[in-house]
Amino acid sequence: MNTKFSYYLELAARWHVFILLSIYGSGKLLGGQFYRKGNLPEEIAKISLSEVGGFDLAWTFMGYSYSYILFIGTSQLVGAFLLLFRKTKLIGVIILLPILINIIVFDTIFLETYGALASAIVYFLLLLYILWYNKKNIVMLMKAPIVKDSSGQKMNNNLSRKLVKISLVFGVMMLIFGMEQLIVNYLGH
Repeated sequence: MNTKFSYYLELAARWHVFILLSIYGSGKLLGGQFYRKGNLPEEIAKISLSEVGGFDLAWTFMGYSYSYILFIGTSQLVGAFLLLFRKTKLIGVIILLPILINIIVFDTIFLETYGALASAIVYFLLLLYILWYNKKNIVMLMKAPIVKDSSGQKMNNNLSRKLVKISLVFGVMMLIFGMEQLIVNYLGH
């Protein structure tokens, strides 16, 4: 693939995900997503719990805790914002991948239409492209030279490398958590 084209495709992927996930994150924080506690739509509030559809039940459950909404919305905004900058884009990807996996799983299980699922899959694939495009940098960061301090302990010679490694570990942990939740939800509680 043409290097210049690949560069612009990666840049477009970052901006696209930034714009759309910023909208979704802001929507969560401003009350545009989820049925909030004390503010259920009248038609949902009148239905008995056993008759509520999967989407409405999940939307109500997720809207029950403002702390949860704040965490998800802020995480989407922070991750999306980090995509804008060359030095922080990989941290943004690491933050957003588990969020998108959760959205994909949620949409697959609870939604009756699949437009939102298709969008989440596109964002997920764009993040994977960003990782693929930056694979040389990722490998280089993982092979960062290690030096010994005066006590003989190994340490990285660059704080940013440590942060990237910590972010990668955190990202993998979130991926494992997402997969665990998928299994738990599939098998039941």
